[in-house]
Amino acid sequence: MFALTNKPDMGARLYTGLIHMATDPQRGTDVMKVIQHMSGVLIETYMVFDEPDQAMESSFSMMRDLLGCEPLSGLVTRGALPPAHVMDSEIERGRFAARMFFEEWLDCKFEFHKLILVIIQNIIVAWEDDHQSRAESFRLLVECVKRGMAFEIAAQELCDVVIEKKVAGEGWSLGDCIASLSAVAGRRLAMSLGGETCDLFHGSDIPENLDHVVYVMTQEAVRLGVPAGSDWRFGLAANDVPVHAPLNLILGIEPYCHSFFGAISLTNQYDQAVCCAKAAGRMIAVAAGGEVPEMEPAIAKPLAMSAITETYKSVCMQQTSAAL
Repeated sequence: MFALTNKPDMGARLYTGLIHMATDPQRGTDVMKVIQHMSGVLIETYMVFDEPDQAMESSFSMMRDLLGCEPLSGLVTRGALPPAHVMDSEIERGRFAARMFFEEWLDCKFEFHKLILVIIQNIIVAWEDDHQSRAESFRLLVECVKRGMAFEIAAQELCDVVIEKKVAGEGWSLGDCIASLSAVAGRRLAMSLGGETCDLFHGSDIPENLDHVVYVMTQEAVRLGVPAGSDWRFGLAANDVPVHAPLNLILGIEPYCHSFFGAISLTNQYDQAVCCAKAAGRMIAVAAGGEVPEMEPAIAKPLAMSAITETYKSVCMQQTSAAL
């Protein structure tokens, strides 16, 4: 298959696709989106290797040689990168684009990876004409790749931990797994916002910050085969019903989350909330995906929504009370 592949043609198509995904007719090309999409393509290539983390480091080394520079040194402020939920969404778009091209290169992952690096080199060097430093672009790419890898690894590892420690070890149901990961996502989100910015519900509207994290969870589930639909919020408790967060499930899984985030040095609680939401979406797919799901999607989806929203409200109420 590789011998029949037209590399220049494929490279041009992938280059054009990456630029097109990040271009708006009125506002032009969004450089940060291109960087996130390129990060997604790279992450997808790493996942076909036996050691994705080693593939990532090797990739950075090869990119240094191609660009002839090191990534820009120094601290990267939070404002330099998009919020975690935006990064996850855009990186996943890049991963989807990569999968479309992988079908033509399944027997030559090394050559495909090299082609991706050359395309990225060409894009970054071309940006210098618009006074965009290649060292700065390289640093942003590295940061996005590392963050995207953290999201992916966290989602997989947290699901594995829950299944191994709680399902196999303590007899938890898949529903318990979904609720626990969703609840921890809601808790970490509320803690990341603090008492002043942790908004409670107004009528039937879900606060914007919670909606962003919920979107990560729902999209992960849908990507992995759970039917899309409007039944995620079916059966949620009304605002006049006492808040009921699944505290036992939170206490059962949060220590494992804390240990894992410490191991990968992911200290930002908003990023942790996104990781847990992504893991919860993946667990929903485990339970409610496929032709014969173990749990009906109409049950699994509201269960996750209830856990994340109730826990979010509970922590917000505690923070508000403490501030008075």
